[in-house]
Amino acid sequence: MITQSLPPLALEELRSSLYNDIQTSEGAKRQQQRFCGPAIAMSFNFMVAVGIILANKLVMGRVGFNFPIFLTLIHYTTAWILLAIFKALAILPVSPPSKTTPFSSLFALGAVMAFASGLANTSLKHNSVGFYQMAKIAVTPTIVFAEFVLYKKTISFKKVLSLVVVSLGVAVATVTDLEFNLFGAIIAIAWIIPSGINKILWSNLQQNGNWTALALMWRTTPVTILFLVALMPWLDPPGILKFEWDIHNTTTILISALLGFLLQWSGALALGATSATSHVVLGQFKTCVLLLGSYFIFNSDPGIVSICGAIAALCGMTVYTSLNLKEKHESSSKQPSSKPTSDQEGANSDVKDSSNIV
Repeated sequence: MITQSLPPLALEELRSSLYNDIQTSEGAKRQQQRFCGPAIAMSFNFMVAVGIILANKLVMGRVGFNFPIFLTLIHYTTAWILLAIFKALAILPVSPPSKTTPFSSLFALGAVMAFASGLANTSLKHNSVGFYQMAKIAVTPTIVFAEFVLYKKTISFKKVLSLVVVSLGVAVATVTDLEFNLFGAIIAIAWIIPSGINKILWSNLQQNGNWTALALMWRTTPVTILFLVALMPWLDPPGILKFEWDIHNTTTILISALLGFLLQWSGALALGATSATSHVVLGQFKTCVLLLGSYFIFNSDPGIVSICGAIAALCGMTVYTSLNLKEKHESSSKQPSSKPTSDQEGANSDVKDSSNIV
């Protein structure tokens, strides 16, 4: 009888422990680091990103929903409703005390996130794929420069060379057309800086504070929604009230919105577990894998030049990852073998180590 009662008791103790942990910001962050390391977070983000690309193509293509800012607004509103449900069920991780993170930092992140997400969809609508990819490639040097200016963070010359190879490889693989459109070019250029700053802030706030991805989403999403509402009249075309909201169209848009929530969550997890630069490299990895997958699986013919570019980019990503792993190993070997004096110190050490992995 006692043996049979142990598994349910152990399960209940585990559930109670997990519940108690998310009631403090330190415990919630520890659980996020424990269950969602760099490999899991970035794999999760990769799979969701591929799914939302297909969903958004369906929404803007077959459904004909040509309102990119309003679509982004639907995504973030859905995310905020889901987070409110999590909070009502007491499963939303607790935020750190307000005195540890100035409101201005959270407000800035929410505002930047609105511009990064909204302008990305608008750029994709008004630019050719080639010009859109060129703008994405420009995010990498923007992040490196911004982290140096804001945090005096530097990277090795070998890493710079590997990132150059990655960027050039992606450019050769994807930039097949560079149709110029003045309005689209302005949107693409305006998107580059918010996109880079957005990734840096997400990564920095989670790694240097006791923020989890969900808690940070809960605090910043209302600000993002506010700015998206302000952007709608300027960047979306008229006619939203004339759109046919039948069951098929509405269901498709809601599926896209659910994937948008998962993309935001997985992206935040990946940025918290690694770094802004690594997250950009992951996005470029996704682009190369889709191109090569289409060639090998669906017999598409992007051309030998594009295939060589994708392979070169993957080689650059391999070198970048190996350099990060080498740095992690060296930094671990330099640390004293003594056990950390507290759980908090151990958690901080885990974050610093994991930030070097792609």
